[in-house]
Amino acid sequence: MILKNVAAKALLVASSLFLMHGAALAGQQDFTIVNKTGYPLKHIYVSENNNNSWDEDILGRDILNDGEYFEVAFAKAEKTCKWDMKVVYDDGESAVWDGLNLCQISKLTLKWNKNTGVTSAQTE
Repeated sequence: MILKNVAAKALLVASSLFLMHGAALAGQQDFTIVNKTGYPLKHIYVSENNNNSWDEDILGRDILNDGEYFEVAFAKAEKTCKWDMKVVYDDGESAVWDGLNLCQISKLTLKWNKNTGVTSAQTE
């Protein structure tokens, strides 16, 4: 029994060191998108604020289904805090947010209001 506890504690310490190392490599703009819209998202674009075009679809060929989340990672050297985001549903409808301060946001939970037809983003 004691041996199991020692092994478990060693694994916990090793995991903590790995997580701290990963955090040291993370960009301050890293955030998680949670899809609580009730519908799949086919595309997500994130571009610097006031950019005249959208960068590549960060989902690639994947789809973010309702209830799933997607972690967005930036290079540690990235300094820009203000970003715009566009999501596109699988039916082609879209929603856009301008000037998201990703240096202060760690999670965006997307929700769709059936009554208004508006997609909102709750920040944390």
